[in-house]
Amino acid sequence: MQTNPRLNIRQVAWSNPVGADLRAAQQAELDARFGSTDHEPGPPPSEADTAVFVVAYEKCSGQPLGCGGLRMLDDTTAEIKRLYVVPYARGSRVASSILAALEAQAHSRGFSVITAEAGSAQSDGRSFYASSGFEEIPNFGPYVGAEESHCYSKRIDSHSASHTAMA
Repeated sequence: MQTNPRLNIRQVAWSNPVGADLRAAQQAELDARFGSTDHEPGPPPSEADTAVFVVAYEKCSGQPLGCGGLRMLDDTTAEIKRLYVVPYARGSRVASSILAALEAQAHSRGFSVITAEAGSAQSDGRSFYASSGFEEIPNFGPYVGAEESHCYSKRIDSHSASHTAMA
């Protein structure tokens, strides 16, 4: 997968204020979409269980455009969490670039499977994962029995992982 030359994707700490602001914007959007703040089955991701968190910045302006993280599920599996792009930057491959960076990080850390979840009010997220090579799977972990959840999985290896350089 080709990287986006307009972006700098940087690994940052979970506590990074820019990352925290992007996650808050995502949660506000999801609250509005679902009509409730109770739309995430299971515990939210945290610094303790997030192996990698990245923020994508526009190279020219330095504006943060999106973020995403990898939650460790076990020794071989990580879950995409908080993949978000600010509304005005959607459709410009920012999400694909963040996903490529996360796949490369997952591969370099020894994960062979990445999973994801998108809710019933996230048709854009479900389409994104399907078009990014993920297969729909039975709900796993906290999503079992959650009718509004759609779960996905993708195997990664040295051929499928994009080895994206991060700043």
